[in-house]
Amino acid sequence: MAITIKSEREIQLMRESCKLLAKVHEEMAKIIRPGISTYDIDKLGDQLIRGFGCTPNFLDYNGFPASICVSVNEEVVHGIPNKHRILQEGDIVSLDCGLIYKGYHSDAARTYAVGEVSPEVQQLMDVTKQAFFEGIKYAKAGNHLFDISNAIDDYVSGFGYGIVRELVGHGIGTVLHEDPQIPNFRQNRRGPKLYPGMTLAIEPMINMGRADVEWLDDDWTVVAEDGLPSAHYENTILITEGEPEILTIL
Repeated sequence: MAITIKSEREIQLMRESCKLLAKVHEEMAKIIRPGISTYDIDKLGDQLIRGFGCTPNFLDYNGFPASICVSVNEEVVHGIPNKHRILQEGDIVSLDCGLIYKGYHSDAARTYAVGEVSPEVQQLMDVTKQAFFEGIKYAKAGNHLFDISNAIDDYVSGFGYGIVRELVGHGIGTVLHEDPQIPNFRQNRRGPKLYPGMTLAIEPMINMGRADVEWLDDDWTVVAEDGLPSAHYENTILITEGEPEILTIL
């Protein structure tokens, strides 16, 4: 495993890439409402990314056909945007995307309510987001990678939710997916030591019911096997000498 340590110059480029991505997410959030299609979201996201002079890093990644992963309800991740997939009142929608700025990648995901959602679904979204923040309490130099994983698991398991195991977080830099892989569930080992200059994408993917997932026939869309809702929350972070820096939040 080769985990890259970014130089000061690289860190600054990562910061700029991630801040632009945060702005993309901020603008996409504004159009989430009943009646729009998942294609509408992808089209806006693509325009925003290119408008910043950047490249959408998901488009054509291993053949993925869009710039934004738009996943609805039981879809965990990698939902393919479609003009005929119309958001309805009470849905939840997860937007996962990234961009390349001067050779450096950013990656972030958010789950949004479409109109009003049930208290149970709102709790799932809130817990998934908070799981990220529980995890990064341990994202400090001198700690170990799986301290993050264990903290996420400890928090989420208290709610009885299923933590997706087939998909994990990752390092990020000049390529979208670098070492190390970062599980969201408890590990028996501690994993590699964390050092300043590491950039990591931490991304809890949490199912309301069981953890089991399956891939649809499009070979991309991952869904909760039991058909219950799933939420996703991700940021790119920087390990520092002190508290972690969340790069994809404005």
